[in-house]
Amino acid sequence: MSVLPLASTAPPRHRAPRPDGGRAHIAALDGLRGFAVAAVLLFHAGQLSGGFLGVDLFFVLSGYLITGLLLGAAQSGGPGALARFWIRRARRLLPALVVVVVVTVPLVWALGTVEQLRFALGDLPWVAVQAVNWHYIADGTGYWNASDTRVFAHLWSIGVEWQFYLVWPLVLAAVARGRHARRAVVAVAGAGVLVSLALTVTLGAAVDTTRAYEGTDTRAAALLLGALAATAPVRSLTAAIPRRAADALCLLLAAGLAAAWVATDGEKAPLLFKGGLFLHSVAAALLIVVIAQVPGTRAVRLVGSLLPRRLGEWSYSLYLWHWPVYLVLLPRLSGLGGWGATAVAIGVSLAAAATTKRFVEDPVRFRSGWARGRRGPVVVAVLVLATVALWLLIPVPAPGAGTVDVNQLR
Repeated sequence: MSVLPLASTAPPRHRAPRPDGGRAHIAALDGLRGFAVAAVLLFHAGQLSGGFLGVDLFFVLSGYLITGLLLGAAQSGGPGALARFWIRRARRLLPALVVVVVVTVPLVWALGTVEQLRFALGDLPWVAVQAVNWHYIADGTGYWNASDTRVFAHLWSIGVEWQFYLVWPLVLAAVARGRHARRAVVAVAGAGVLVSLALTVTLGAAVDTTRAYEGTDTRAAALLLGALAATAPVRSLTAAIPRRAADALCLLLAAGLAAAWVATDGEKAPLLFKGGLFLHSVAAALLIVVIAQVPGTRAVRLVGSLLPRRLGEWSYSLYLWHWPVYLVLLPRLSGLGGWGATAVAIGVSLAAAATTKRFVEDPVRFRSGWARGRRGPVVVAVLVLATVALWLLIPVPAPGAGTVDVNQLR
């Protein structure tokens, strides 16, 4: 779930990378991120049974944009292109994550349950190394029935993306060379999709589907479908679609995604791990590449309109904040009813996300304000040390020590 801006001095909504190597902003891709994060927020609030599929849309978007950047860098970036790519990724994603962690741990200590605090402290080292998904898999933590005790449960997807960012650039650096580079990239990405699909079907047959749902190898299908959509052969095919046909195709694909989000009943959906996740990601990849390659359609104008675009611009911080906010707030808002509590929790998450973007993400991303020169790395280092201090100083509650009654904390 992440956006992929390059360092720039321009305002964030006016410049962004594009798979053809240009820098023109595609507002509709921000809008797709906005719809994806809205689906996830509603899912975690219990209001949209299939909203978790929004994460797959994030994965496809990430694969599409990252691959476009990397292919462009392979042509003109030189030997230091990979290092610069990883530095940009760290600068883009780590500061907001560190801030959320630094705030979340004392927040859970003050307002959360004993179990939430114990698991938060236990999960923290895995969050730090971006491997919390594999920690949950190894620990036997069922994603579908135990996440309400884990304030960092949602960071499994951030771990998957980080692991993809580490491995996929190395693969591209090896295959995106020579006369047949385009075909090689398509072949490798396509083979990866098929292997990932086979693993998903096999591992998804287990009683606990956490391994299939959170494994980097199983979720690679969505990321690699996005990568396929970013390759020149696919982009050239979709660019030739007439505008009216592109509008009709976008409407059909968007309707299919929306239907899946409404109708899918969590892990209980019978076809979810038998090709359902894969088909959803295929539809997402097609929608993304058509929107990106056929400008001026009604679909582009609608998806790129103000509200979804703004949500998309806030989506990373919004995703980071919403789950800790939900765990702390929703039990205390039961008197407002389901939708009332959801509205308040989303409102608080939006406020936190907007603040983080304004004072953390954008200054670091565009090297402005407090992030200029050496000050930015120093501030981030201090926050990291604060996180380590919290981890060391806050005592870990013993298992079975009891649970705080949230009604007593009002």
